[in-house]
Amino acid sequence: MSDTIRVLVIEDEAHIRMALEYNLQMDGFEVHLAENGRLGIEAVGRVRPDLVLCDWMMPEMNGVEVVRELKGSPKTSHLPVFMLTAKSMVGDVEEAFKAGADDYITKPFDPLKLGEMLRHKLAKLQKA
Repeated sequence: MSDTIRVLVIEDEAHIRMALEYNLQMDGFEVHLAENGRLGIEAVGRVRPDLVLCDWMMPEMNGVEVVRELKGSPKTSHLPVFMLTAKSMVGDVEEAFKAGADDYITKPFDPLKLGEMLRHKLAKLQKA
């Protein structure tokens, strides 16, 4: 993988999507955006991200459905998918991991530390 990490952000709320884009770009990531799960799945083939950061609660296709589809395809099963959500109950976390999520980040999060957190989590996955 090159030094620049390509992230696909799948988030339906425009203000959160734009904040993520800005903060991740400022932290050196190449950022691509999708406003719902269906568009996110379509974007994966075009963007070829190193990491998908996916909201849970979205129209058309929720984040867990996105994770299941990506992890269920031989073409994308290797792709790290991190859930980014306000859902933080133990059952929610378990559901996300059971679907195949590689990590789980709860909102609110510190946008200034998000890039560092993503790099750390991605590095741990690559060592495993």
